[in-house]
Amino acid sequence: MALHMLGKDPESPDGKSATVYYDDVADRYLVQGMKVLDKERLSQMDLPDHETVVEIPKYMVAFFPEVSGGAGADA
Repeated sequence: MALHMLGKDPESPDGKSATVYYDDVADRYLVQGMKVLDKERLSQMDLPDHETVVEIPKYMVAFFPEVSGGAGADA
C-alpha cells in the first residue's frame, strides 16, 4: 500500500477532517483540510492555478514523523 494515514483531527465534529497522510511511493505528504477561500490570505501567496491551499489546526503538526519522532497511525 502506498498511502498511510498518519492522523486525524481528534476534535473534528464529524471525524472526517482534517487528516494527514504519507505516500510511501511518491515520498510525499497529503493533507486533507478545509479549503482556504479567504481572498486576502490567498493574495499573499504565489499560488499557481493548478494548486490549492488547505488549512489544518496547528496541533496537527504532531502527526508528521519529523515532529513526532516517527509516531503516527497507519491506515
